[in-house]
Amino acid sequence: MEHSDLETRLRAGAFDETLDRLYGDVRREEAWDRCAAVIAGFTKTFESRPEALFSAPGRTELGGNHTDHQHGRVLAAGVDLDILAAAAPNQSGMIRIQSQGYPLIVVDLRELAPKPGEENTSAALIRGVAARMAALGCPLQNAGLDAYMVSSVPGGSGLSSSAAFEVLIGTMLNDLFWDGKCTPVEIAQIGQYAENVFFGKPCGLMDQTASSVGGVVAIDFADTARPVVEQIGLDLTAQGYALCILDSGAGHADLTGEYAAIADELKTVCRYFGKEVLREVPEETFLAALPQVRKAAGDRAVLRAFHVYAENRRAADEAQALRDGDFQRFLSLVRASGQSSALYLQNVVPTGQTANQELLVTIALCEQVLAGRGAVRVHGGGFGGTAQAFVPLDMLDTFKEKTEAVLGAGSCHVVTIRPVGGTRVG
Repeated sequence: MEHSDLETRLRAGAFDETLDRLYGDVRREEAWDRCAAVIAGFTKTFESRPEALFSAPGRTELGGNHTDHQHGRVLAAGVDLDILAAAAPNQSGMIRIQSQGYPLIVVDLRELAPKPGEENTSAALIRGVAARMAALGCPLQNAGLDAYMVSSVPGGSGLSSSAAFEVLIGTMLNDLFWDGKCTPVEIAQIGQYAENVFFGKPCGLMDQTASSVGGVVAIDFADTARPVVEQIGLDLTAQGYALCILDSGAGHADLTGEYAAIADELKTVCRYFGKEVLREVPEETFLAALPQVRKAAGDRAVLRAFHVYAENRRAADEAQALRDGDFQRFLSLVRASGQSSALYLQNVVPTGQTANQELLVTIALCEQVLAGRGAVRVHGGGFGGTAQAFVPLDMLDTFKEKTEAVLGAGSCHVVTIRPVGGTRVG
């Protein structure tokens, strides 16, 4: 088969500098192979040549557990696991997405309202991103997009493959049809809109922002229309640590009710004060009315509010520790965050579960192996999914061996922080 212009440029090294930034120069050959694979996949699927390569990373939450939906503070980072796509405009009025190993998805750009029965599907996310961008002025009326994707973000890993998917769709449409007018934060907001309104999940904005902006980002969501986003430098290897994401063996399926209950209970607390989110309720006001709030909202809601107030402070302190280069201070705050999530937020064990507490067992196992070094905490939404561990490099092999002996081969993912968010590769 004749090489496409894109593949010729890839083989000539035109994208090497970008690939090194995304994946590290030690993984250049692997990155070349993935790029060549998506180009070949596109050509086979659509019987035409792709015009561009795009990538959007998964994300890891470093601090601020369940604070974003309360307009709070978070600390997050893009990682070196991503969704990579070859794409080209098709002028058909359709978005056609082929993800490796999945059926072709076709979304008609003339139908940009939420579709009954399409909730919780990738098609809903595509339709939602396109609908929001069209509403904001992106000229999609006579457009169309073909894309072939491969993903290294494990589903259900807590690395937010859904946010990476939303950001990737937004990045492609923004680049190919709107001359890059959207900022990374705006693309994140578009992705959140798609997930909230079309997909049907009441998520905050952290996942999309971390994926879209890249690097370590401190985010303040006091004004969600204009979140304050600051990139902070962090070289984990130079600090002597690796970042591990551990699969607990319990997925996120059937946990939407648990996540929604956190937001609902916190809303009950807020409504006692005539507000919608905790960021609008001063902590001293909350504490002064504690007896009445307990009666109005219940004790679990009150405990969850205690967590959010303290976690907002911790997220800000974690960011400052990284700015100061005080990594041991950062680790102590990570440990405190994990304890607060388990004790007060109570998002480690699903309500009423006794025989199956996979995530808590995973955290206990990590603490046992770390023996007082590093840090471990619940990662992301919780209840199932993953734990996050900062592991000293001198014990990484032992840590991986001992945790996988219990959790299963491949359950410990060693990730690195990627300095680039959603982007055109070439």
